[in-house]
Amino acid sequence: MLFSELKCKDVINIKDCKKLGRICDLEFDECKGCICKVMVPGSCKALSFLRCEPELSICWKDIRQIGPDIILVDIN
Repeated sequence: MLFSELKCKDVINIKDCKKLGRICDLEFDECKGCICKVMVPGSCKALSFLRCEPELSICWKDIRQIGPDIILVDIN
């Protein structure tokens, strides 16, 4: 799978069925040659542009399934 395909999928938390956003970046371990984390941008409220949530970092081990349209994660 290409990164361009991965970043087009919605990330959904299976704990609360909340849509977290889409992947914007990856953290890669160059020594082990594997992906450690995926990054999802924080959300911003419409009228409070100064109060954006920080970027969400999701460990690769917390990804439960990558489907054709969505990525299911299990985070608190």
